[in-house]
Amino acid sequence: QVQLAETGGASVQAGGPLKLACAVAGYTWNWRYLAWFRQGPGKEREGVAVIWNNGQKTYGSVVKGRFIISQENADAKTTVNLQLNNLTPEDTGIYSCAATQALSGWVLDPRHYTDWGQGTQVTVSS
Repeated sequence: QVQLAETGGASVQAGGPLKLACAVAGYTWNWRYLAWFRQGPGKEREGVAVIWNNGQKTYGSVVKGRFIISQENADAKTTVNLQLNNLTPEDTGIYSCAATQALSGWVLDPRHYTDWGQGTQVTVSS
């Protein structure tokens, strides 16, 4: 089990950037997938990006080349960052990070993920 805590959510203007961070406590190499999901008002949760423990990255269709996922491992701490660029009001929602040790199927299907953070709110105004 890992503990995930997101930070960085804010209210921003359309077109602006924002950086989210997810601190992962208890991370070991067994946690093969670390991902970001989001849920907009009245919408289902959707996958944004995932980073594999071998460094491979996969992005959801919502990203359209605008977001970047990265992982930092320093001082026995692991952080998964999500750089959001060129934000639009459609990006508004609660952004959550999640982890899983194994999965079969689409890597951004939230049903595969076992451990979740509480989420951080991102609001984009036009």
